[in-house]
Parts: sequence; C-alpha cells; structure tokens
Amino acid sequence: MLCRRSLEQFRKMSVRAALIDLSGTLHVEDEPTPNAAMALHRLRSSNITVKFVTNTTKDSKKTLYELLIKMGFQLDIEEIYSSLSAAAAYVETEKLNPFYLLTDDARKDFPEEDLSRPYDSVVVGLAPAAFDYAHLNKAFSVLMEQKSHKLVAVHQGKYYKRSDGLALGPGCFVKGLEYATGKTATLIGKPNKFFFNSAIPDGLSPNECIMIGDDVNDDIAGAMKAGMQGILVKTGKFLPEALAAISPAPTAVVKNFAEAVDWILCRKH
Repeated sequence: MLCRRSLEQFRKMSVRAALIDLSGTLHVEDEPTPNAAMALHRLRSSNITVKFVTNTTKDSKKTLYELLIKMGFQLDIEEIYSSLSAAAAYVETEKLNPFYLLTDDARKDFPEEDLSRPYDSVVVGLAPAAFDYAHLNKAFSVLMEQKSHKLVAVHQGKYYKRSDGLALGPGCFVKGLEYATGKTATLIGKPNKFFFNSAIPDGLSPNECIMIGDDVNDDIAGAMKAGMQGILVKTGKFLPEALAAISPAPTAVVKNFAEAVDWILCRKH
C-alpha cells in the first residue's frame, strides 16, 4: 500500500537525505518506537544521508547521543543537530551574556556565564524546575532593564510526549514573557526556516530532503515551508485535530518511523 504514489509525487526529485525528529518519532522517553532501530539501519543502507534534528532542550547533545546508543540506535554524535546547538551558536555570534531558563544538562551546550558583565538577554528552553515565579520574575527583570535586551526562545513548543502522556512545553512561558515585557522572542528551533536550512547536509537542496516527525506544525509544516517534503508519524504528540488544521497536507501520514522508512525506500526503488 505504501508504494502507491501520485504522478505529482513521481515528478518530485528523489530523496537524498532524511531529517529525523527524535522525541516522539524515534523514541518516547527511553523506549524506541516500534522497529525504529532496524528501520534506521535500513535507511542508512540505502545510501540516504541521515541527520537528526530535534527541538529537545532538556538534554545536552552528549546526553541525547548516549540515550540513543543505549536504546540500540547507531549514529555519530555529529549527526545530531539540535535547537540547543543552534541557540548556542546564536548566543556566541551575538556575543550575549544570557540569564538561562534551561536545565543544568542543557547548559553544558552553551558558553559559560561571564560574571564580569550584566545579563543582556534571556534564553528559554524546556526547564520544568525553572518555571516558577522566582526564575520567571528574574527573567522578566532582565528583559525590562534595557530596551535592547533580547528574549531568545530555543523553541516554543506547546507540548511534548512523555510516557505518562502529553506534558506542557516551554511555549506558554515564552508567550508569557512576551506579553509581560512587550518584546518579541527570537525563535531559534523548529519550525524556523533558518533552522531547517542550517540542518541540510552540504551539497543538497531542500527538495532533496524529507523530514520525518510527530509534530505537524514544528516538524512537518516548518520543513515544507522550507521547501522539503514531510512525513508525519502517528506516534509521540500526534493529534488528528492538529493534522486537520494545516495546509498543505503532509507528503505522507504513516503509523510510525518504521513505516516512514518503508515509504521512502519504496519511492527510491
């Protein structure tokens, strides 16, 4: 069934790279999605370049890598491109000295705090332990000190998938700080077009890439706006009502990552 394709799909350029979401797509917390490790091996064996693109902001790249290896996935740490990586590069490029609303592990990916300088920005990721009044009020104070102080959102996801169900993401806290300060956050991660373009392997164009993810907006709509194709999986945070709300529709909607690989390989051969 996955091999039936429209004439329009046949006319599209062949897939040469797959950009793969992590949480909710390859795994949910410390459990792989069905047959995901074997499917990833099959995808690599077809000579399709693989890149892991994630909005995960709770864990450092090293922690993500070790988690994936423990679950049986084969990858190099350099294949992981996270919104934390992009945000850290932004902080360095802009020479910022931020107040961080991040987990201790995520902070490992960022420059050390410069104690000789005052805070000039706030960086927000997924940091449940820091989303209390004291931390949020400190962030508010930093942003209000100077008009030029920046609010940086590693991403502003509404929710994410845990083993016990959906959980609140950092988006509402970013929006709260925007509302209170009158500032507009600089968004770094998915669905930012810059993020997707930065993740494309060297020498390839967007229409040679396909994104596989569970978030219909951040993963699929974001990638398609950047010129890629998008396969939505029905694992993780997938909600049917969210799918009905986006246009254009995903290139394909499948049960899980393993079926997404089936779809790609069927198209390739």
